Amino acid sequence: MTRKQTLVELRSTLATTAWFVALLFPFMVMKVSVTGGKALVTFRWAQLPVIAVSVFLLSFAWRRAIDWNEHRGDKVKARTPLSGFVDSIRAALAKKRIRRTAIAAFLLVVAAYPWALGMYHTNIMITALIYVILALGLNIVVGLGGLLNLGYAAFFAVGAYTYGLLWKYAGPAFVAAGIETGWLFWIALPTAGVLAALFGILLSLPVLRLRGDYLAIITLAFGEIVRMVLQNSGPVTGGATGISLIPRPWFFGLRLPPRQAATYIYYIVVALVILTIFVVRRIEDSRVGRALEAMREDEIACEAMGVDLVRNKLVTFAMGAFWAGIAGVVLAAQTTYINPDSFTLWESIMVLMAIVIGGTGSIPGAIGGALLLKLLPEYFRPLAQYRMLIYGAAMIVIIIFKPDGLFPRNRKKYTFVVKPAGDAEKGARL
Repeated sequence: MTRKQTLVELRSTLATTAWFVALLFPFMVMKVSVTGGKALVTFRWAQLPVIAVSVFLLSFAWRRAIDWNEHRGDKVKARTPLSGFVDSIRAALAKKRIRRTAIAAFLLVVAAYPWALGMYHTNIMITALIYVILALGLNIVVGLGGLLNLGYAAFFAVGAYTYGLLWKYAGPAFVAAGIETGWLFWIALPTAGVLAALFGILLSLPVLRLRGDYLAIITLAFGEIVRMVLQNSGPVTGGATGISLIPRPWFFGLRLPPRQAATYIYYIVVALVILTIFVVRRIEDSRVGRALEAMREDEIACEAMGVDLVRNKLVTFAMGAFWAGIAGVVLAAQTTYINPDSFTLWESIMVLMAIVIGGTGSIPGAIGGALLLKLLPEYFRPLAQYRMLIYGAAMIVIIIFKPDGLFPRNRKKYTFVVKPAGDAEKGARL
């Protein structure tokens, strides 16, 4: 970087600093307090140099980071201690024995988690794993199919209310007949998935020819319609009051106390996460998964090659909605209470953010993004009021510097090796 370029950047940074100081002056420096019916203005001049210095340093660092990001592809990657450490780990995991030992150790840690930590941490992890299922399901729609869905919380609500309504209307009959109400959870689990998939198909029918912003608006409207219907159907769904006292799953006829019930639900959701990962991984390598990826890249070329776009979109929405319905049942069982305010647009945005931050189309990305967005706010509660600011800044940084996400998808690569002429002649003689 030349001296002239440095001076230009410093001038631009000073201009940005002056603009921010003028913009933030009424909010950070001027404090208005009302005493005895009179408004008193207090000027906190000590805040001014702090704002100026902070903005100057952040602006200069941001410009340097943008410049580095634009030219990092031009430089030859140097081998650093960190890259060497990562390569050594990858080489070790390539060995079957070490990989199996690592997987066994990881599963042991997962199994011991609720016993090593308390009920509070177990419930937090259950919530995070529920969002992992949601992220993996939405990853089918957004990551593989390339269909932007902002109403994903509607399918989440369908699953939760399937269990809640089953308890509300069929629960008394189970109690009167002497049947364990714990069976309702296992009945609701596949039922909610199927119902959510049907709702996904119903949503996809009117939007088959839409894409991009128009598709996002329609799905957003669908999510709000479902929430408003639940909120205004008081005689059926309980309205804004919701449904309470939803039973947790019983363990072979035993009604577990809260701590043991949380541990039991934790193992159930872990098993569901493993099942979801297995199914989504199989979908990626299947003919359907390849067709979805082709549809995401170019719908016109995909249709020209004979791929049925109508069927693909129906399958995409149905598969994504199925896992949202499953997650909704687990949420209702964990919290034992549901209401429409639990399924707002913000929930859909949270799941979408998890995919974008983690890596669109990547299974590790969806898992990592969901865990980050759900665990970090819980363990940094003093910063809860700045959550939206942190989320927005994180999204900007990820999109600019890591457009593929923190854990991008590793696509399979096929290489063709051309044999020398001598080897070809030998093969022909044999």
